[in-house]
Amino acid sequence: MSLKTRIWMTGNLDWFALIDGNEVWLGRREVPAPLGEGDAWINQVGDSFRVEDGEIRLLGRVDPPEITW
Repeated sequence: MSLKTRIWMTGNLDWFALIDGNEVWLGRREVPAPLGEGDAWINQVGDSFRVEDGEIRLLGRVDPPEITW
């Protein structure tokens, strides 16, 4: 699968993407690697994403996942 969304990782291991002309934080360890069609995740602030038709789509904001140690 060829990903159409431009993505990059910073030196802090944060993943970002250019979605609808805006720079969007995808998350850190939550982001599946490698990304494939149908992959979905929720970052630490509750932004929900899914890969559809080769593009990362921001689905909206939900409750952030509960972190248990």
